[in-house]
Amino acid sequence: MAALKYSKQRASIKEYLLHTTAHPTADTVYLHIKEEFPNISLGTVYRNLNLLADIGEALRIPTPAGGDRFDGRCEPHYHVVCTNCGKVFDLEMDDSYIQKINEDANACFDGIIESHNTLFHGLCADCIKKKNENK
Repeated sequence: MAALKYSKQRASIKEYLLHTTAHPTADTVYLHIKEEFPNISLGTVYRNLNLLADIGEALRIPTPAGGDRFDGRCEPHYHVVCTNCGKVFDLEMDDSYIQKINEDANACFDGIIESHNTLFHGLCADCIKKKNENK
């Protein structure tokens, strides 16, 4: 594969992802990046997000409601999507659990498991609080 040409726009997108825990959609990234690059198109943002995900410099998180979310934190970790508001959160778990799941899967698979993705579903603290206030 040829070396990837440097792009200020791609670097800015990557930098934004590295400094947010919001797991933004492409539209949200676009709105933020447009402040620095007023002429950038939504298509350019989509292409760069997908490229960053393809080369392992960002994570693409498919969500049940549609619209991928993106994460600049690329080391193995899990996510929780709130079934009420749709926000995506990092789930901090000991790395040994993630490795153990890969090892258990390898024991059941005639091949080599290299990684896995898991998305948990539940209610976030804010949505639980709102539900309790409305009772």
